[in-house]
Amino acid sequence: MNQDDESGESTRPRSEPTGSTPGPGRRRRTDKPGGGLLMGRILGVPVYVAPSWFLVAALITWVFGGQLDRVLPELGSARYLVSLFFAVAFYASVLVHELAHTVAALRFELPVRRIQLQFFGGVSEIEKESETPGREFVLAFVGPLLSLVLAGVFYAGMHAVEPGTVPGVLLAGLMISNLIVAAFNFLPGLPLDGGRMLRAVVWKITGNPMTGTVAAAWFGRALAVAVLIGLPLLTQTGALGDTADLSGMDTVMDALLAAILAAIIWTGAGNSLRMARLRERLPDLRARALTRRAVPVPSETPLSEALRRANEAGARALVVVDGQGEPTALVREAAIVGVPQHRRPWVAVSGLAQDLTDGMRIPADLAGEALLERLRETPATEYLVVEDTGEVYGVLSTADVERAFVQAMARPGTGPR
Repeated sequence: MNQDDESGESTRPRSEPTGSTPGPGRRRRTDKPGGGLLMGRILGVPVYVAPSWFLVAALITWVFGGQLDRVLPELGSARYLVSLFFAVAFYASVLVHELAHTVAALRFELPVRRIQLQFFGGVSEIEKESETPGREFVLAFVGPLLSLVLAGVFYAGMHAVEPGTVPGVLLAGLMISNLIVAAFNFLPGLPLDGGRMLRAVVWKITGNPMTGTVAAAWFGRALAVAVLIGLPLLTQTGALGDTADLSGMDTVMDALLAAILAAIIWTGAGNSLRMARLRERLPDLRARALTRRAVPVPSETPLSEALRRANEAGARALVVVDGQGEPTALVREAAIVGVPQHRRPWVAVSGLAQDLTDGMRIPADLAGEALLERLRETPATEYLVVEDTGEVYGVLSTADVERAFVQAMARPGTGPR
């Protein structure tokens, strides 16, 4: 599981894994609704269980229960309680895998938004990219390494109990499942941990993280096709065990599982490419270049007069100032639009303004990811842009940043695709 993939693996980002990147001015809440059931915090990082986990837990309980019926028929219906325990223990192993990523990320001073257990495994949502290929490699490697360690622990435990007993079967199942998780995540394709390691190696060789991402993403897409075609063939031919008595329903289930895994890997690889392009173009977002010229107006100024002054000065923003000329608030563009023309002479700008807070003052030289992070920390529609000397440079509108963000993503890339 890399820092953001699925299927016993973790996915990254959604450096937004696996997800999307919140737009400027939208706060990313750690405990936001929709993250699933909050189980608690480990090392200060919230741990969620997604609703889809319960579906998979039920499926594991049913499948493992059928296997127990053949191995330990004397259990009867109690086999499903044992199977449920196995499902919980397996996902506890996945959580340990994710914690390995989390500990490494925190060690490298990379903030971790949350850990989520979901449909095909776990996700460690790490908010920033590693600064060096070496750290990227370590961050990806520790997850499957811990899965291998767990497999070794369960293997050792098997020798401490009687074979053919409930503890023996459980330990064997956990040993095998952790080996599968480790092996799957070592595959060299994004969004798996092996893909992150491949990305780090190519990044180290070429000196270009984007080249590493492209190579690992295409390996991931090739892996998705291989899973889609190869997994059903392996089960049909019996390469994964005795499948001579497979029914038509078994064949359909194999094909469905392969399709789901392939879709997850393909989508994760595509998301990794999009996030890489995003980060490549973030430096184009500069506060100074996007800032609107503003005119200062006293709080009691009628809106119509304030707009007249702005038009004369060629400005597109209004800053409310006190008697000493110090900025105290910003007039919201959306509020201006909402005032009918005939009422503007009778409406003071103070009634349309948002009081300035420290978070709404941003340096004019802020750019790229630092700019977006600053806007996320203090959600607002407008920000006061100031020089290092404290002099007002203008007003930055969130709408302008979002528009520039979309335009940057729409431009043809400069790197390989």
